Amino acid sequence: MEKNVGPDLFRTPGHLINRLARLSLRWTDTRFQRLGLAVAQMPVLYTLRDGAASTQTELARMAHIEQPTMAQLLARMERDGLIQRAANPQDRRSSLVSLTPLAMSKLPEAREIFREGNKMALQGFTEEEIETLILLLQRVLANVEPMVLRDESDPPK
Repeated sequence: MEKNVGPDLFRTPGHLINRLARLSLRWTDTRFQRLGLAVAQMPVLYTLRDGAASTQTELARMAHIEQPTMAQLLARMERDGLIQRAANPQDRRSSLVSLTPLAMSKLPEAREIFREGNKMALQGFTEEEIETLILLLQRVLANVEPMVLRDESDPPK
């Protein structure tokens, strides 16, 4: 084991991205709670925002989360009146999930919370710097995502 990890560990892109993600999540979740929402619900809310309907399987795949986790998330959202389920005419074993009017009414304020958070986080950045940051983060994501997907399909023994 390395004796002196040192402060350089805290200057790595991975650490900084992780720290930023955790802080952003805390800031956003606090504001979402006032709306009766949670950040974890955003993939579902975003996917179904235009009146679309989707199966639990499709939502789990799109959100990159496991089926049991999506099932729990949808159960809570249904309990809170944010989604409704209807029979799937193409597959009687599944149902189609869509947003309720209550959820739709909360979306504009949720979007504004995201905009506000991004605006504050990027304060003092030029448009060019923001575009560069986005491109760099997309490149990092393009490197990391296949690593994770590969590990999930072939877990270490």
